[in-house]
Amino acid sequence: MILLRSLVFLIGLFLAAYTFISAARTFVLPRSASVKLTWVVFVSVRKLFNLMMKALPTYEQRDSLMAIYAPISLLLMVPTWLLLTTIGFAGMFWALGITSWEQAFLLSGSSILTLGFATAETIPQTILAFIESTVGLILVAMLISYLPTMYTAFSQREEAVSLLQVRAGTPPTAPELVWRLQMWSNAQLAYDFWNYWERWFTQLDETHTSLSALVFFRSPQARQSWVVAAGTVLDAAALHLSAIKQSEAAGLSQGLVIRAGNIALRHIANMFRVSYNVDPHYPDDPVHVTQAEFNEAYERLASQGITMQPDRELAWRNFAGWRVNYDSVLVALAHLTMAPETPWLSDYTFVPANTELGETSGRLRKVR
Repeated sequence: MILLRSLVFLIGLFLAAYTFISAARTFVLPRSASVKLTWVVFVSVRKLFNLMMKALPTYEQRDSLMAIYAPISLLLMVPTWLLLTTIGFAGMFWALGITSWEQAFLLSGSSILTLGFATAETIPQTILAFIESTVGLILVAMLISYLPTMYTAFSQREEAVSLLQVRAGTPPTAPELVWRLQMWSNAQLAYDFWNYWERWFTQLDETHTSLSALVFFRSPQARQSWVVAAGTVLDAAALHLSAIKQSEAAGLSQGLVIRAGNIALRHIANMFRVSYNVDPHYPDDPVHVTQAEFNEAYERLASQGITMQPDRELAWRNFAGWRVNYDSVLVALAHLTMAPETPWLSDYTFVPANTELGETSGRLRKVR
């Protein structure tokens, strides 16, 4: 019997410690960390939301439903932690002499919620109750302190997403953004724009891997999305480098933006175990922008007075060579976050082979 109680105590200690460490890695650790317990909660809630979305015919309705997915999943983390911690400490209370499992569970629940309706009988049990009460307070405090930090990062992200509408239209498109940037005819303003988005991608990398729930927090407007904004800026940079006639020095800023964006998107995709092509090469690996779509953008910009590269075919190959670097990861994140339909990015219907969060295996069908 002593051996059994000792084993149960160790199992309970492990469960409580594992839960506490999972919470600390989710909310306190300032770096990317894939936490299994957090993953299970978000996947379980996502499956439920996927079932509910089947009954919603329009994107606006599905977007309204998905807007509460991340907040609900995040809030469910606290009761999940408290329940597992209660079970773990109940095992330890039983191992320290509580006569029945029911009494052990009641004492554990009373301790972690600081209700006080059940009291310990011995000094070791009292010490354990104090420890559990402290753990419970820390778990709740983690979430409370986490929310302001997360919403500050969300606000900074969405400020850039909203400002992009001014320069790239609604929904934002790369040709519109390129045209407006060229109309500035001011090298310093253009440099400041690309420098701003290079820093935006760097901040996105830091916040959306350390505060992973942010990935699923949707924009205030249904047709806005951080993924769409990222794709628009990256495509505009690629369009600048491939099709707009400019000096080599002028293209340095756009190249850095593509580099920063590619790194950020890959880190976020890795965080959620999203499948994408890690070593793409054009023309061996196709891109999700057709040559006809590129030609349409090329002709539009030329008709608006923009000085274009004379060889359109070469410009297309150069554009595809830039786009292939971030193409698959960008489209995969658009599917993961259920981004709105947007030219050059998410104007695809995705038929998943597996609805589990992070699984993007399936087929793509172009929406025409």
